[in-house]
Amino acid sequence: MIEKPLKKRILIVDDDRTFNDLLVRQLNGLGFKAYGVRSWSQTETYLARHEPDLVLLDIRLPDADGRTILSGGQIQAPIIILTAYGSIKQAVEAMRLGATEYLTKPVDMEELELTINRVLDMAELRDKFDLFSSRERERTVRKTCMRGCSPALNQVLELVGAVAPENTTVLITGESGVGKELVAREIHNQSPRAEQNFVALDCCTLQENLFESELFGHERGAFTGADRQKKGLIEGAENGTLFLDEIGEISPAIQAKMLRFLETGKFRRLGGSKDLQSNARILAATNRDLDELSRKGEFRPDLFYRLSAFVITVPPLRERREDIPELTRHFIDNHDFSRRISKTLDQNAMTRLSRYNWPGNVRELKNVIERAIIISGDAPVIAQHHLGLENGRQDSSSTRLEFDNEPTLEEIKRIYVESLIAKYEGHRSRISRALGVSERNLYRMIKKYGL
Repeated sequence: MIEKPLKKRILIVDDDRTFNDLLVRQLNGLGFKAYGVRSWSQTETYLARHEPDLVLLDIRLPDADGRTILSGGQIQAPIIILTAYGSIKQAVEAMRLGATEYLTKPVDMEELELTINRVLDMAELRDKFDLFSSRERERTVRKTCMRGCSPALNQVLELVGAVAPENTTVLITGESGVGKELVAREIHNQSPRAEQNFVALDCCTLQENLFESELFGHERGAFTGADRQKKGLIEGAENGTLFLDEIGEISPAIQAKMLRFLETGKFRRLGGSKDLQSNARILAATNRDLDELSRKGEFRPDLFYRLSAFVITVPPLRERREDIPELTRHFIDNHDFSRRISKTLDQNAMTRLSRYNWPGNVRELKNVIERAIIISGDAPVIAQHHLGLENGRQDSSSTRLEFDNEPTLEEIKRIYVESLIAKYEGHRSRISRALGVSERNLYRMIKKYGL
């Protein structure tokens, strides 16, 4: 079952004690989490520790003017102005300065409830729009998530069906290219959270500070260039699912923060001091042995135990060869770069695909099929020689480097990395294993050598 959504937090800023207390009681009775303060100084104290979803702001406070507060931009939440001295000019000015709504006292509670719900709904829609352009891609992926009928794949699907309805954290393991993200999407699609956001983040591709900012968000001024507050993906996954790919690559500092979030549901934005909450479900994936890494001291054992509450291991393609024909047909029918000619695969080509060892798994199969579609040109049938698997580099296990002159050590490193990228067709886990470095260090080398 999905966890109960967190109550929306509403801050009431009004110096009329009776009116303030009345609003707090009534809004709490309507299912909100309301809190009242009676001055701007109290408001600043509250905002330093909490982040409300909505603020009801009196235009006249004993120590500040509401218009000055609006223009200062210190309140990040939507603001509804409440005032006993309403005028059209004042309303226009308040809206121009950033207020979302403007109501005059005495306030009708039914009207206020409708206004609050409308403002909160619009804020939620705006946040989703800012983080995600459309859910259409998810619907397309949902139709094509898992292809095949092999016993190995069926076992994975049984585990997906068993864990999807729960809130349990799931660790998805398997070689690079086996489809770990597709398994995560299938868990999300079969869960009560299916209508909410599925947010994926690759833990390898960003430097530590940028990764923390992307995941947890950042406050204004947290680092050079942070000219405004930014909500992280963990907030975008509220009531939905957050998928962390290659979680074995995150730094010790991020590991500690992720452990805190898994244990308490609380986190802080980069540069922030306020504890925020999210009930996003965490799914994680790795192609590394986290158990071994934790024994070596390279990954926190307590985080590993939290992540591995339920483990799904996705089999490599060589252990589910029965699925290759269906996967092949799917890639031929659903490629998105050329549809001039309807293509099929001849029997010799299919036999070659079924016998190949697929070190790059399903991702490599997709690449081979798309390349064959291009190489075959206007031919309606893809033949074995179009696949490029006869004596190509995919079957090679050796690496040969040649130079016209005596190379420097840096030149040898650059050429070797470049040759491995070509040999393994960019499969980062295989390249990093061949080099004996982490995938994060591999990215640094690629950037250093301009590859």
